[in-house]
Amino acid sequence: MEPHEPDLTAVPVTTVLAALADDVRLQIVRALAEGGEFACNTFEFGVSKATRSHHLKVLREAGLTRTRAAGTSRYVRLRRDELERLYPGLLNAVLTPAPPAPSRAAPSRPEPA
Repeated sequence: MEPHEPDLTAVPVTTVLAALADDVRLQIVRALAEGGEFACNTFEFGVSKATRSHHLKVLREAGLTRTRAAGTSRYVRLRRDELERLYPGLLNAVLTPAPPAPSRAAPSRPEPA
């Protein structure tokens, strides 16, 4: 039985953004963007198997990934072309590392008289 994968046009952009707002899910998306398709059990990211499954489910239900069954294994890949067509530039914006924030010096205190 194949897992449910929504038609991306039925997924609100807020659902896609919410799925990307989690650090672990963002790491998964970045890995998929760099490496193509992976077996679901190859993702580690310092989380339990149940937590990893939850994150993969959230990404799939938000329309970000496709899951393919092969025997007892499941393989996941990014729906890059569909996402780009529907939300142009979104993945590139999310996958591009943000520039470091400028350091803010602590306000100076006047010297006591």
